[in-house]
Amino acid sequence: MSTSPASLSSSATTAERAGRVKLMIFDVDGVLTDGSLHFTAAGDAMKSFNSLDGHGVKLLREAGIATAIITGRRSDIVAARAAEMKIAHLFQGVEHKPAAFAELLQKTGIAAEACGYMGDDWPDLAVMLRCGFAAAPANAHPEVIARAHWVAEARGGHGAVREVCDAILRAQHRYDALLAAACGV
Repeated sequence: MSTSPASLSSSATTAERAGRVKLMIFDVDGVLTDGSLHFTAAGDAMKSFNSLDGHGVKLLREAGIATAIITGRRSDIVAARAAEMKIAHLFQGVEHKPAAFAELLQKTGIAAEACGYMGDDWPDLAVMLRCGFAAAPANAHPEVIARAHWVAEARGGHGAVREVCDAILRAQHRYDALLAAACGV
C-alpha cells in the first residue's frame, strides 16, 4: 500500500521500512529528472535536475545514509550530477538492474532489507521488490505505484526525491536535528 509523505507517520510498517534504510538508490529518468529526453541538433542529450532533490541527497549523506544511482541510460550529464551530489555508487547503461543491485550489495555489505529504491517504471520493479523500502514519484507508472511502500506527492524531477529523503530522515528521527543545524540552532 502506498503512503503519502503526510501520512508516513500513520503507517507503522512504512515508517519502520523507511527507518531501516542505510542505502537509498535512485533511478534517473523519471525520478531525478522529469523523464523528458531533450536532444540538440547535434544529438547531444540534455537533462534537467531539481536542486531540492540534490539537497535531499546531501542531507541523507550527512545523516550517514549511503546513496546510489542505477540507470538504464549512459550519460556524461548523469555522471557529472552524481559527482556533484557526491553519490559514491553510480551504475549507468544497466540493462538488467537486479545484477547491478547485487553488485552494489556486495560492494557495500548492506542487506537488501536495509535498502530503499525510488523508481518510476517497469525496469525498476525487480529492484524495488527486493528492497526493504520501495518509493515512487507521483507520476510513476500505475504498476509501480501499486507496488511502492511510499509515493511522493511531487512528480519525478520536481521534488519527489527530496520528499523521500525527508521522509527517511523523519522516520530515522534525524530530520529535526538537521533542520536545527540549517537554522543555526
